[in-house]
Amino acid sequence: MPEGPEIRRAADKLEEAVAGKPLTHVWFAFPALKTFETSLVGERVERLETRGKALLTHFSNGLTLYSHNQLYGVWRVVKAGETPQTTRSLRVRLETKEAAVLLYSASEIEMLDTEGVAAHAFLQRVGPDVLDMSLTVEEVKARLLSPRFRRRQFSGLLLDQAFLAGLGNYLRVEILWQAQLAPRHKAAALSEAQLDALARACLAIPRLSYQTRGQADENKHHGALFRFEVFHRAGKKCRRCGGIIEKTTLSSRPFYWCPACQH
Repeated sequence: MPEGPEIRRAADKLEEAVAGKPLTHVWFAFPALKTFETSLVGERVERLETRGKALLTHFSNGLTLYSHNQLYGVWRVVKAGETPQTTRSLRVRLETKEAAVLLYSASEIEMLDTEGVAAHAFLQRVGPDVLDMSLTVEEVKARLLSPRFRRRQFSGLLLDQAFLAGLGNYLRVEILWQAQLAPRHKAAALSEAQLDALARACLAIPRLSYQTRGQADENKHHGALFRFEVFHRAGKKCRRCGGIIEKTTLSSRPFYWCPACQH
């Protein structure tokens, strides 16, 4: 499943294609959304907001399309009037004179008003988004030390969207390596320096991934600006200490770490 940085980059592409332009055609597959097709024609997509792995498409009439890709959903950008050949099931089509954005295979799609967004069960449950640039290290530290999270092992906590939205498995692995922490630890037992390192990594790693993963630079990391330090590197040497990276399973997900320097 894509994690927060991948969802935000997808949202950026959708915004670039259709934001601020009048919609000329709107289509929904689900009967419950059909009534909104006509009323959205002529309106504009004002912005696309990510809440972890959920996407909120805000329209100029005050309505918001909530979608969650889960495992199989995917957005595509095409030219206006174009319909790609695919075995996927089309769920949403939002089209302007120049371009269209298409959502395939997703099952969680709802149209919400302002009150609906505020009361939505998933949106109420998730924590602050790691790609919300107003979220600070001090706020992350406060969440780590809160009664709700302070005694949770990091192996599970860093997968819990209620803690921080947008984290996931590869980010969990890289965050704990950056903070030099083993997955068994809990915030309640950390020193101030360890807490600070973990809180900083919780923001720095996903933001670095969002900003640079997939971009090429011949002078950095064999062409990739963002590289995995431990994820998918079992049996290889740790770039920090030279120890051997190991793989195990934690919280039903593959976990990679360096026992020599993650204490």
